[in-house]
Amino acid sequence: MFGDKVNVKREENSISIKAKEVKFFKTLAPPLVAAFLVLSPFCSTPVSIGQTIDIHKGATLFGQACIGCHDAGGNIIQPGATLSTKDLQRNGVDTEEDIYSITYNGKGRMPGFGKECKPRGQCTFGARLEDEDIKILAEFVKLQADQGWPSIQAEQK
Repeated sequence: MFGDKVNVKREENSISIKAKEVKFFKTLAPPLVAAFLVLSPFCSTPVSIGQTIDIHKGATLFGQACIGCHDAGGNIIQPGATLSTKDLQRNGVDTEEDIYSITYNGKGRMPGFGKECKPRGQCTFGARLEDEDIKILAEFVKLQADQGWPSIQAEQK
């Protein structure tokens, strides 16, 4: 009889401990799962799909219109006017809007690529770019400058 009471007490303690463990894990599980999801490389993406497409389109536009003079963000015509953050800032080009304006209208020895670029001598003799394409190109150049001009080929793979 005494042994039965001891066994019942042990079972009650065991059930009580298991209930506390379950309650503990139920309390702890949601924050752990949330932390896992936030920190997981599979669940968090640095850019949206739309932004990724724009980056690729920006890289393509850059390859078509800019790379001849600005390969890897440099400048083969005017070395002090590279697309590095340092040179852009030194030349008063701090924002995507500034990059857009120069790409659209041209500046100095750089031709403008905008549909309404004037005067004619300042504008490219090649194909003009749509406003949206110039916007994407400006975003791409600013992003590349901010990242130190990583390899475009590496991003496209």
